Amino acid sequence: MTAFKRLKHAFSLTLAIGLGTFLQCTAANAQDQATVVVAGGCFWCVESDFESVPGVIEAVSGFSGGHIENPSYRQVTGGGTGHYEAVEITYNPGQIGLDQILHMFLRSVDPLDAGGQFCDRGDGYRTAIWYDGAGERAIAEAAVARAEADLGRDIVTPVLARTAFYPADEGHQDYYKGRNRVVTRFGYVRQSNAYKRYRNACGRDQRVSEIWGDAAPFADH
Repeated sequence: MTAFKRLKHAFSLTLAIGLGTFLQCTAANAQDQATVVVAGGCFWCVESDFESVPGVIEAVSGFSGGHIENPSYRQVTGGGTGHYEAVEITYNPGQIGLDQILHMFLRSVDPLDAGGQFCDRGDGYRTAIWYDGAGERAIAEAAVARAEADLGRDIVTPVLARTAFYPADEGHQDYYKGRNRVVTRFGYVRQSNAYKRYRNACGRDQRVSEIWGDAAPFADH
């Protein structure tokens, strides 16, 4: 995509986002929470990032995009299910907008990598954004267009129609703050310490900082 076409695309989507934001605000008047599902590689990391954001009520690790109902972690990581490791983010639209969440999300991942994320490779670790309805689709596409304009490069993160989201088992929820001790390649350590060591060894924050610089919202975590 040339720079001219990229800017033209971003401009047209900026017009569309007006409608999307209007529809989102209308829905917000009828409820005090909404959800969005994203995939950004290891779901522990996405969950950890977004549970620190004001206006986010909770983030749940799970799976989406595949053809098997209620898949297990082993099934998804083994391949062949079509599922991504995903996170369902529940937020208060009166405090934070979907456009803000997706802006942060795209700058918390490597949206140039179609083969996985960081040290985690394979289809289950690809990035994605799921939308529910025309309003959310316009907001998501505008977020991708803005990220492309900022980077001057094509982004591979797809914007997909929302499908069923299946929460992962309890052992994978809030892993980043778990107190149980687990056996890992780092030894017999508390889950929270294992998470920190995994995230650092995987190079997530280093790569995100390399791509996004100061625009990366979570890279110093």
